[in-house]
Amino acid sequence: MSFEQFSLDRRIAAAIKTVGYTTPTPIQQQAIPLVLAGRDVLGLAQTGTGKTAAFLLPILQRLTKGPRRRVRALIIAPTRELAEQIHQMSVDLDQNTKVRGVTVYGGVSKSRQVATLRRGAEIVVACPGRLLDLLGDGAIDLSQVEVLVLDEADRMCDMGFLPDIRRILKALPVQRQTLFFAATMPRDIRRLADQILNDPVTVQIGVIAPVETVSHALYPIPHQLKKRLLMATLQQTATGRVLIFTRTKYRARNLARDLAKRGYRAAALQGNMSQNQRTKAINGFRDGKYDILVATDIASRGIDVSEITHVINFDIPDTADAYIHRIGRTGRAQQTGTAYTFASEENAAMVREIEKVLGTQIERRRLPDFNYGDFVPEKQFQHSTRNQPRRKRPHRHAAQRSRRAPDSRRRDHAPTRKAA
Repeated sequence: MSFEQFSLDRRIAAAIKTVGYTTPTPIQQQAIPLVLAGRDVLGLAQTGTGKTAAFLLPILQRLTKGPRRRVRALIIAPTRELAEQIHQMSVDLDQNTKVRGVTVYGGVSKSRQVATLRRGAEIVVACPGRLLDLLGDGAIDLSQVEVLVLDEADRMCDMGFLPDIRRILKALPVQRQTLFFAATMPRDIRRLADQILNDPVTVQIGVIAPVETVSHALYPIPHQLKKRLLMATLQQTATGRVLIFTRTKYRARNLARDLAKRGYRAAALQGNMSQNQRTKAINGFRDGKYDILVATDIASRGIDVSEITHVINFDIPDTADAYIHRIGRTGRAQQTGTAYTFASEENAAMVREIEKVLGTQIERRRLPDFNYGDFVPEKQFQHSTRNQPRRKRPHRHAAQRSRRAPDSRRRDHAPTRKAA
C-alpha cells in the first residue's frame, strides 16, 4: 500500500516523497479517504501513529482548489510545541503549493502574528488562549473556515481549555468539516465530540493501552531518595535519549541543573520558559545536543523524537491517562522503549489505576548496589493489584514484553553516556 492510492495532487505527492514517507500508517490508511470524502472523523490514536499527516494531507488537497488568502482550515492544539510541530509538517508537505500557514500562540509577539494574518493564510494552527485574544481584537476572521481540527482534545480537557474551545466554536460556521483527535475519551471529551461532530466515522488505532514496544518497571523509593536513585539509575543504565517527567516547573529546572553539574548533557522544558528557550531545548534534544530532557506534562506536548529510549517518571503522573501519554514518547515507530516510574507509599492508589489500564502488574525492581538505608523496596506495593477489577489481558506475547525489559542484563548495568 502506498500514498499513490489517495490520488493526491502531484505537488503534494512530490512533497511526500521528499520528506521520506513511503507507506501510510494504519491511521493514515483509514482516515485519509474519509477526510477526502468530506466526512467528520473521530480519531482515537496515541502520539507517534502518524495522525498529523492523516489530517494535513487531505486538508492540503482541499486547499489546492478554491479561494486563497483567507482562513479555510483551523487546527487547534493544546501547546505551543505541538502547534509548531504541526505547522512545520504542513510547511514540509505544502512546499510545492502556494498554500500559506501561520501559527498563533502566546509567549511571542502578537503583532507579528497579526501581520502574517493580514498578508493572508489558508491554514491557522493555534492554541486556544491567543486565538481568543485575536478574535477579541478583531484580528482574525474565522467565518470562512471549512475544516476544523481539534488535536489532542483530551489533553486540552486536562489543561482546562474546554470553555475556550466552546467560545471558539461560536465564531465558526455551522457548516464545516470537523476532525476530532484524542488518545483517550474521558466523559467531557466524549460529550464535546457528540456535540460538534456530524455523523462521524470513528477511526481507532491502539488507544488506551500503551504501545506494545514499551516495557515498564516500578522502583519503590521514598521521596527524599529520588534524586539519588535517578543519578544511580543513569549511571547503571545504557541509554540513548532520556525524557524525565516531573510534577512541577521548579523541580524540572533544578533537576536539569543538577544533572548538568554532574556532566550530563541535560536541559529543562517547563512552562515558565520563553518560547525561544523552549524551542532551543526541544531542538537541542532532537538534534543530540542534549541527551536528557527534564519536562513537565504541560510543556511536553509536541515532543516528537523517535530516538527516546527511556521515559523516567521522576514524579508519578496524576492520572493513568497521563501515564499513557508520557510513556508514548518512547517505543515509537516500532522501536523498543523502557518506562521507569519512581513511586513512594502515598502513590499506591495511582499505581493501582495505572495497572488497571495496563491490564497487568508493573514489574517491581530494586536497583543493585543502591543504598536504600532502612527502606525496604520489596515491602512496598506488594498487593497493589490484588482484589482489583482487571481489564482483559493483552496478547500473551505483548504481556511478556511489558513484564520484561529488553536485554535487561546488558542494558541495566552499562554506564550511561555523559558529556565529553
